[in-house]
Amino acid sequence: MRGQPTHRISKKALSVWHLKGVISTGLLLIIPAALFFFSYRLQFPLFYVWISGILVAGYGLWNIVVLPKIRWSMWRYEVYDKEIELLRGVFIIRHTLIPMTRVQHVDTEQGPIYKKYGLTAVTISTAAGVHEIPALSEAVGSRLRDKIAYLAGTEESDE
Repeated sequence: MRGQPTHRISKKALSVWHLKGVISTGLLLIIPAALFFFSYRLQFPLFYVWISGILVAGYGLWNIVVLPKIRWSMWRYEVYDKEIELLRGVFIIRHTLIPMTRVQHVDTEQGPIYKKYGLTAVTISTAAGVHEIPALSEAVGSRLRDKIAYLAGTEESDE
């Protein structure tokens, strides 16, 4: 029996997940702000403002500080000749084996936040769905995409 996958995603994933946590928490701050506004306009208790503010602060603390570290420490992947192994999760640990014979195509994706940090995600498409290896450096992502495409026999002749 082999051990767990050894390759990690980029440490820059922490910065990306911190930023995404800040953005989502910032958007949620609209709720206590709206409740504060309505508490004066409609004369309902400030208790709701305080409760919503505490809940948003707790969510922000979890999503900005704690969750990214746990996600990064759990994420592992390995590419073998006949399969791809993914290990990830926080409360529920998902251990996925993708046979190379099932890979239909493989892509790299890079949104604006990933581009800012020089990262890319590799997506592996099978008939059962799409699997993603997030937050890889651009060089590692390109090499991994090409390696998987070669091993799966899906590589394009001129690209």
